[in-house]
Amino acid sequence: MAEISVAMAVSHAPGLTGWFDKAPEADQKTVLAAYAEIHAAVVESRTDVLLVIANDHIANGLVSDYADFTFAMAERHSGPDEWFKPWLRVPDYELPGRPDVAEVLYESVKDRAPRVRAVRENLRYDDNLSVPVTMADLVSTGVAVVPVLQNCTVPPVPDERVCYALGETLGEAVRTRLPAGLRVGLLGSGGLSHEPGGPRYMEIDEKFDRWWMDLLVEGDHEKVLTDATFERMEEAGSGGTAELLSWMVVMGAIGPRPCEALGYAAVDQWRCGFGAVRWDLS
Repeated sequence: MAEISVAMAVSHAPGLTGWFDKAPEADQKTVLAAYAEIHAAVVESRTDVLLVIANDHIANGLVSDYADFTFAMAERHSGPDEWFKPWLRVPDYELPGRPDVAEVLYESVKDRAPRVRAVRENLRYDDNLSVPVTMADLVSTGVAVVPVLQNCTVPPVPDERVCYALGETLGEAVRTRLPAGLRVGLLGSGGLSHEPGGPRYMEIDEKFDRWWMDLLVEGDHEKVLTDATFERMEEAGSGGTAELLSWMVVMGAIGPRPCEALGYAAVDQWRCGFGAVRWDLS
């Protein structure tokens, strides 16, 4: 049996790299410290493969034919995509993939969730993968990555319970269908509150963000699912805050348990609230 070695979630946003220096020094230090902990956790947990659950910004499909979950099966994952480079301002990167692991997990969930696809060529990665790869310096860890991009934007969006259930299936597949001794990490990438391109583009709902982080620290997943609905996320920032559904996938995979908050910052110039957590797997 394989083992889930570490489970974390963290915000991504183009502002975290493209406009990092616009924030007060204290907030910069908060983000750097949180991502440093994520880097250390991947290394110290001896993770072999890191599943990065992140949202797709309609870069890898047509709105008229849009997958809800896309498993990336390339041998190598490289980015950022050329179109996003000017505003992300991160160095090019390349990470090893694990198409064998991606194949097993895809086969495990493809009939148990809506619109699940597998793509064998390199996907177009924007801040969804590029920000955590850069800020947590994942390249230097040598860990293989399996990105799973999800729909948080195009109606009908798979809601919190669909995402949690998909996570449950993923977690079961990791533990029962992957090779014995393999250590699989989970990283949810997305959120917190933001409304890209909307009337609240330069606003962060700090009250929502802190409420969400406190909910997760408590560890009552049923309460999270009942209270932190897709509709509640949309109220905190339409078209952006629902990226937190990627955190729901991770939660489903590990089951109810508390977590540690690694830091929070609200910087309007970043256009997104920042937060990070690590779940207790002991």
